[in-house]
Amino acid sequence: MKTPKRIEPLIEDGLVDEVLRPLMSGKEAAVYVVRCGSEVRCAKVYKEANKRSFRQAAEYQEGRKVRNSRQARAMAKGSKYGRKEAEDAWQNAEVAALFRLAAAGVRVPKPYDFQDGVLLMELVTDADGDAAPRLNDVHLEAEDARAFHAFVIRQVVLMLCAGMVHGDLSEFNVLLGPDGPVIIDLPQAVDAAANNHAFSMLQRDVDNMAHYFGRFAPELKSTRYAQEMWALYEAGELLPDSPLTGVFEDDEHEADITGVMREIDAARMDDARRRAARAEAEHGPAKAEEVTPPWLQ
Repeated sequence: MKTPKRIEPLIEDGLVDEVLRPLMSGKEAAVYVVRCGSEVRCAKVYKEANKRSFRQAAEYQEGRKVRNSRQARAMAKGSKYGRKEAEDAWQNAEVAALFRLAAAGVRVPKPYDFQDGVLLMELVTDADGDAAPRLNDVHLEAEDARAFHAFVIRQVVLMLCAGMVHGDLSEFNVLLGPDGPVIIDLPQAVDAAANNHAFSMLQRDVDNMAHYFGRFAPELKSTRYAQEMWALYEAGELLPDSPLTGVFEDDEHEADITGVMREIDAARMDDARRRAARAEAEHGPAKAEEVTPPWLQ
């Protein structure tokens, strides 16, 4: 087939020998099957920002690091340079996430190289060597659904232990390889500690998986793994092999608002008394009256 223009530089640099066929085109990228020496891999070609439907929502970008203050200012202003930097940062996020998660043992496609908006990575195949299907394209028996759900939940735990949340996990972003599910599409992955929306994204990811696998094993729909693993994560107790039950009870104790306000008022009064005593010692009673709150006079 004709070589896509964006892949031509990789052929010139010897990273790709031949483009075999298109694999898929999604909301943010087009993916091609390519030959690299004796290996068949895939090349993910990111679409330009004005040609894709996915928008870089602020909630995904929160907590992401930038190279310097100039880049941060440009991105905030939305200048031409800033938009380019934001686009580069968005693409680099997936590359960084893939390397980080692969090192943590998460089942993601192995990344090989990234150049000029093209990501070279492992082609995930099925048992016959064909491109692996997405979960959305397969029908599962209840037993398989339970096993695959447990596997995905363990991958989510591994991601969280590595400090990351996928942020867009669904049956459309999981492939079914011969060894089980493989998680893909990570440009929107967020830092669990630095992003205030991390838990809500984690909960959405886990709920999406429960609802999908729950089509074949309905009892999975009522599980609450996100709340369970997040509680362990916040307590610093989440480990890759932490046992999970899927059962989680919310804390139903109401906050003692009256008691909290009473403590705040008491602290305020103590501070005011200290200020008044200090003023009297330094300036005498007359001056102290000027800085003493009315309720202490």
